[in-house]
Amino acid sequence: MINCGASQNMGIPALDLSHQSSIEVNKIYTEDCLDTMASMPSNFVDMTITSPPYDDMRSYKGNSNIQFKAIAKELCRVMKEGGVVVWVIGDQTKNWDESGTSFQQALYFKEVGFNLFDTMIYLKKPRGACGNNQSYWQTFEYMFVLSKGKPKTISLICDRKNKDSRKGDNGTKRLHDGTLFNHSRGGYGEYGRRTNVWEYNVGRGHSTKDEIAFNHPAIYPEKLVEDHLISWSEKEDIVYDPFMGSGTTAKVCKLNGRYYIGSEINAEYVEYANKRLSWY
Repeated sequence: MINCGASQNMGIPALDLSHQSSIEVNKIYTEDCLDTMASMPSNFVDMTITSPPYDDMRSYKGNSNIQFKAIAKELCRVMKEGGVVVWVIGDQTKNWDESGTSFQQALYFKEVGFNLFDTMIYLKKPRGACGNNQSYWQTFEYMFVLSKGKPKTISLICDRKNKDSRKGDNGTKRLHDGTLFNHSRGGYGEYGRRTNVWEYNVGRGHSTKDEIAFNHPAIYPEKLVEDHLISWSEKEDIVYDPFMGSGTTAKVCKLNGRYYIGSEINAEYVEYANKRLSWY
């Protein structure tokens, strides 16, 4: 399998940014993400991963009415060429009508200069009450992988077991005019690259073992973050989360040798995140 090693605290070196800006790495800022990004120079961040508040799906402490268009434009400015944004989002259904917020935001990211590199699915195993009983069980969110140009890092995870494996071989193929064409066929190993539908168990004991994280109403699995870090970033890259919440992105960066920067408007959530980080 490729890029499937166990996580470990890498102890990455201090990063001197004094010549570039007033921003610090390995810090969660208690402020609106637009204020944090205003302190960043252009072409600064290697990767962003986040799940923003959307469609009033959860009750957050603090302001959950984000200025999406301004945020999208600033993300395009601060991301490096080849940088990737992973935007995890779903839609609410009201009056028998889905909002379409996810697609509206993905298309706007394209307007401001991002490529929609992949539309991925975050699949959750059915648990508890979800959606309504007049539609099929709602079990997924979108993970839009947006890139500024071609992603500079593409390290695909290969953990999908192939039916069998084979070595490469040589052969011939009869062409239309009757002549024979010599060609080589590549082999493939026991495992192949996974699909773009990623399934995770969620909830206590699954998303994280840190009970303090569940003081936030909407966390995503640590493994989801780790899998995206492995896929689209390198060690010592700068990773930004504009809606840090309980600190999942920061923790996973710390354990995987990435620098993190976070924004979180609610001071109570920042306190939970910093306490959580202190354990690792």
